[in-house]
Amino acid sequence: MFDRRYLSHFDWILLAIVLVIMALGVVNLYSASATLTKGGGIFYLKQLNWYIIGLFFMFLLLLVDYRWFYKWAPILYIVCLVSLVLVLFIGKEVGGGRRWLSLGFANVQPSEFAKLATVIALASYFYRRDPAEGYGLKDLIFPTILVLVPALLIMEEPDLGTAGLLFLIYASMLLLIRIRWPVLISMALGTLLSLPILWLNLKPYQRRRIEIFLRPELDPLGSGYHVIQSKIAVGSGGMFGRGYLSGTQSRLNFLPERHTDFAFSVFAEEWGFLGAVGVIGLYLLLLIRGLSIAARSKERFGSFLAFGIVAMIFWQAVINIAMVVGMMPVVGIPLPLFSYGGSSVLTTMIGIGLLLNIRMRRFMFQ
Repeated sequence: MFDRRYLSHFDWILLAIVLVIMALGVVNLYSASATLTKGGGIFYLKQLNWYIIGLFFMFLLLLVDYRWFYKWAPILYIVCLVSLVLVLFIGKEVGGGRRWLSLGFANVQPSEFAKLATVIALASYFYRRDPAEGYGLKDLIFPTILVLVPALLIMEEPDLGTAGLLFLIYASMLLLIRIRWPVLISMALGTLLSLPILWLNLKPYQRRRIEIFLRPELDPLGSGYHVIQSKIAVGSGGMFGRGYLSGTQSRLNFLPERHTDFAFSVFAEEWGFLGAVGVIGLYLLLLIRGLSIAARSKERFGSFLAFGIVAMIFWQAVINIAMVVGMMPVVGIPLPLFSYGGSSVLTTMIGIGLLLNIRMRRFMFQ
């Protein structure tokens, strides 16, 4: 028998925020992709299809107790690892990267789903293990491996941005546990010492992106072209924008990847500073609702899971927006629910479904 308390605890505000972001995303995508020569005007229709599929999975998830994921976390994690390995051997190569698996009817990007699988695996581990004296170095070896393995596989694609994102999500989730001070200091020193090693192991084009981030004028027609055109688009929007379908950077084909990584640049040019702040405000509200769910969950696994999902959305939004305004190197991170991409949309929608699930079942734990 259906329990009406599920509806009374449902977060309608979070759902409304998500729907508004999706609506703005598809309106912006229509403008951003209208002049693309390949796939052009149909990208917004494809994105609508992904939204519908994402909403289907999101509502389907509400029928299942989110604690089911605690039991199935190892299986989900292993499936994601296998798909990441398959990408390296039989993945579809686009633009020098091998990141997609062809399912015949669609291409999926396993690294997107790996983010969520890693969050679930970490939440499951921290739920099961709660040392009274605080987490020591030994306690953190296993969760570090949980992050390191998919990150290394993703780096081989190569996709340094998504690999780094996994570590940022992990570092965020560590904020919820009690770590002994010597361990914290050791981790900070280890991170600093590993930076030179990381730099030496970067591919030449990845080093070039960082150099271009610091000095875009070094290669204005090559590696620096994206960010320079993006900054022009954002800056030319002014306070109120050029108007919908009137952005010159996208209409005249100056701005590359404007339907994916640089979708926010198109919006900022057409809707101006006020429009851009409005979109950022929507993401802020979404994150606040997510943090509220994590904080008010009366069950430990739910708290870790909700916080991990919020961290995933937070870092993607921050990195994408910082990237398009030239405050970070271009690392190919999409803006959740705003940039075109089926795998990204599905991952985010499943994450939102889990947040709603945790919220509507909190009355079960008094």
